[in-house]
Amino acid sequence: MTDAAAPLKRGPLTIAIMLATIMQVLDTTIANVALPSMQGSLGAAQDSITWVLTSYIVASAIMTPMTGWLTDRIGLKQLFLISVVGFTLASMLCGTAGSLEEMVAWRLTQGVFGAALVPLSQTVLLNINPEERHGQAMAMWGAGVMVGPVIGPTLGGWLTESLNWRWVFYINVPIGIIAFLGILAWLPAAPKRPRGFDFIGFALLSIGVGALQLMLDRGEQLDWFASPEIWVELGVSISAFWAFGVHMLTAQRPFVPPHLLRDRNLVLGLVFIFIVGIVVLAAMALLPPMLQRLMGYPTITTGMVMAPRGIGVMVSMLMVGRLMRVVDPRLLILVGLCVTGWSLHMMTGFTIIMDSTPIIVSGVIQGLGIGMVFVPLSAMAFATLAPEDRAEAAGLFSLVRNMGNSLGVSIVISALAHFTQVNHAELAAHVSPFNPNIDGPLAMAGQAAPELLAAADLMVNRQAAMIAYLNDFQMMMVITLAAIPLLLLLRKPKNAMAPDAHAAME
Repeated sequence: MTDAAAPLKRGPLTIAIMLATIMQVLDTTIANVALPSMQGSLGAAQDSITWVLTSYIVASAIMTPMTGWLTDRIGLKQLFLISVVGFTLASMLCGTAGSLEEMVAWRLTQGVFGAALVPLSQTVLLNINPEERHGQAMAMWGAGVMVGPVIGPTLGGWLTESLNWRWVFYINVPIGIIAFLGILAWLPAAPKRPRGFDFIGFALLSIGVGALQLMLDRGEQLDWFASPEIWVELGVSISAFWAFGVHMLTAQRPFVPPHLLRDRNLVLGLVFIFIVGIVVLAAMALLPPMLQRLMGYPTITTGMVMAPRGIGVMVSMLMVGRLMRVVDPRLLILVGLCVTGWSLHMMTGFTIIMDSTPIIVSGVIQGLGIGMVFVPLSAMAFATLAPEDRAEAAGLFSLVRNMGNSLGVSIVISALAHFTQVNHAELAAHVSPFNPNIDGPLAMAGQAAPELLAAADLMVNRQAAMIAYLNDFQMMMVITLAAIPLLLLLRKPKNAMAPDAHAAME
């Protein structure tokens, strides 16, 4: 059972695989809302508690490229089982942590073991399904990967308020056990392909990815290039990536085989998933603080308002998985990018005094658009690859998506701070006694009560921040639409559609 599994085994195996995938992607966002509670419990400072998030992301980013080599060396089934067990145990230990040092150590362990889960799940779903079902398989996989980060903050907030922040990690234990038993029972053993390990290539790539990830995660906190640390991390990252590129082209057996990057669909798929990563998680990073700080939404309400976005993603992915049999995948990606751009355009019309309806509607539309991009993109990126290259390519695919996520969040948060300052200066310039639209006590600036001036400044701050959010949404809309011309370079594989789809079209 290599390329197509028996239908009786395919169903339960898919459920087990998706449980493992959702468990891993949930942990990228589920702990965010629990940080204030962790800070008090672990006795951590405000600037150090963020290492709970950074340590997991950096470890996962460094270990993701190793998926292909470990799959060949250990075997796909064995690596999958080891990853699930290690991730589950590390999650349980995160829940028992009594200090920040313990928590960071176990989060690093989580990232190390969890890094392979997403690329392995993608590889297995492609292997156990015949080619005509690859679209539906990627729809199922994409639903788990994309919906996990959406429901993470909602679930994390509910667990923290109803039980305890430790349950943010304990919830992985039963899920991990079920996933382990399902994979053990139904995933067939794959042949090993022992090959040498390019330690130099791995070290260079790890240093480059780790330094870049640290720079992106800590940049806003350290005021970006005003900090020597950020300059050092940028220099280390650029040097390591340059040395890795030279080594990959000159080594006999490099860590990342160069022939993968000669596949046009895979390379363009990496470019598109990088852009999708920027837009998806960036929007998720902007909306909760906007709803909570500017509109006064509590945590649970914020999660409920954002949840329909996940419904849009799931509906779109399940629908597109079937449409791919009769519709050119490139057309679906085009429509998806346009719909996503439209949703971001809708978000540029948000106001502080609006109700939740525009947020829910634009979220559902954005979910529909992202699903229409993600599923055909995932299928087309791997359509022209040999089966033995899928694990290696899936590792690259996940790595680039994660780097897009990190870069997108860093860009929009940094831009938000910049736009807020600019907007505040422009708005404050109009608040003066010489503005005919301002009358009453405020017009007499020198005699106004301090409380009145403070209230006016608060109002200006809120409006400046709101306009900054709108500027960010507009920037993401431009990034999304700018990717459309790249579709002309994507190549539609000859076997992209099932035989029955060809018959239907004739």
